[in-house]
Amino acid sequence: MSPAQPELPAGGHKEPPAPHIPGRAPHRMTPAYRALASIAALLILLMIVVTCVDVVGRYIFNRPFAGAFELTQLLLGALVFTALPLTGADGGHVEVDLALHLLPPPVQRLLGRIAGVIAGVALAYFAWRLTKIGIQQLGTGQRTSSLAIPMAPLAFLAAASCAVSAVISVLRRPE
Repeated sequence: MSPAQPELPAGGHKEPPAPHIPGRAPHRMTPAYRALASIAALLILLMIVVTCVDVVGRYIFNRPFAGAFELTQLLLGALVFTALPLTGADGGHVEVDLALHLLPPPVQRLLGRIAGVIAGVALAYFAWRLTKIGIQQLGTGQRTSSLAIPMAPLAFLAAASCAVSAVISVLRRPE
């Protein structure tokens, strides 16, 4: 006697699961979203490569990768700011709502919109400050100490990320 097989739909194929994480807004697989996700994945891969080259060089050849720590710091900063708009679009930021469920749904939505506007204002401020820092670094030619990598591009990436995230925070509709 064979175990019971689940019934399949008319086409004979199981439908793939919806691209939705419970508790988060549905993913919007727009080209911009996919491009940012691909860049974030590439940055993670580069961090892995740098770390592996450093570890193998250090422990097998007794020749560590000279700028590994500095390069890892820059890659991590770029990763965080590349992923910031993705996290905002997915509704993946940490939120504390201990008593929110006690309020009626329209009030919950209103508070969610207010929180989005406050977050958007804060992110817009960060974007403005990071732009000023980037302009200053560009003017002084500030570079990292070991590898002499210019610092301004990272500041401008962070500013652009905060600006995009500010818009997403203001426009995102709470569930």
